[in-house]
Amino acid sequence: MALVERVFVLFMVMAFVHVSNAAVYKVGDSAGWTTIGNVNYKQWAAIKTFEVGDIIRFEYNAQFHNVMRVTHAMYKTCNTSAPMATYTTGNDSITITTRGHHFFFCGVPGHCQSGQKVDINVLRNISSTALTPSALVTPKSPSAPSVLAPSPSNAAPPLNTLKGGFGMLGFAMAFLALFASGSA
Repeated sequence: MALVERVFVLFMVMAFVHVSNAAVYKVGDSAGWTTIGNVNYKQWAAIKTFEVGDIIRFEYNAQFHNVMRVTHAMYKTCNTSAPMATYTTGNDSITITTRGHHFFFCGVPGHCQSGQKVDINVLRNISSTALTPSALVTPKSPSAPSVLAPSPSNAAPPLNTLKGGFGMLGFAMAFLALFASGSA
């Protein structure tokens, strides 16, 4: 198999791994997106670890609720005048594409004020930062062959902690560098 074909196969595998790592969170768990039952959405979100690529699913009765994505200022005051986006299907899936706070509330009068609002906070996740090939490969020396075992002081995390595309892409690039240097 030619090197170009190997690279293509490797990137296809990495793309699959990245997609399979996304978590899907149903807002409010079994209660869903509602004003009934005193769901504490702040508490619900506080116990989750959201990452870029995760999917936030709002399930609700579209006759009585909606979902508005808003700014922090709008979120604090339950201001429905100019939402960034409005969802009304009753089964809305929103993919988180950036780190930071993502603010949502129900735009039906009184619902936000009664607590139907959630702050999805995507923190910087150290385990998903890219690993460079130089961090994984010991430089070649005349007496020792190159290996994929860094010293304990700068050891890479186990593969299962490399969640997200960039962490896995870094690992893939290191693997590719080793593979290409071995076939040259």
